Amino acid sequence: MISVDEYVLDPTRTRIAFTATHRWGTRVHGHFTTFEGGTRAGNPWLTVQLDSLDTANPRRDTQLRRDFFDTKSHPTMTFETTSITQVSTSRYDVTGNLTIRGDTHPLTIPFTVTETPETLQATATTTLNRHTWHTNWNTFTTALVRPTVVIDLAVTATHR
Repeated sequence: MISVDEYVLDPTRTRIAFTATHRWGTRVHGHFTTFEGGTRAGNPWLTVQLDSLDTANPRRDTQLRRDFFDTKSHPTMTFETTSITQVSTSRYDVTGNLTIRGDTHPLTIPFTVTETPETLQATATTTLNRHTWHTNWNTFTTALVRPTVVIDLAVTATHR
């Protein structure tokens, strides 16, 4: 079981990435560069600045920020843990509330965790349906971009 020590994310060793797929198979890879997180009373939390989205295409990034995420009205995406279930020695299902565009829904993320005296490292890959959080621009893009988005997390946190 992981400890209930307090941790803070190390942004230089943490990656929050995603992959979206168009209907004809083209993939768009991106990540977020500005975020903070850690644990409070042993419960992980994360706040991502959505304006930090980077897909290596400035025009697309501007459109995603404006039309899909509406970052002027909703600048952050947050995840607050509600429960942690140990599945095996190093595997944990972390359930929490994910808020995007002011819309909150539960999400369970299967993490593989390694804990050392100095750090807690966790990796996870999960899929979410972007329609659940209304991250659509218009009817055309709703039809053009598949609703599922793969989230890839590689997190390193250090003791506070």
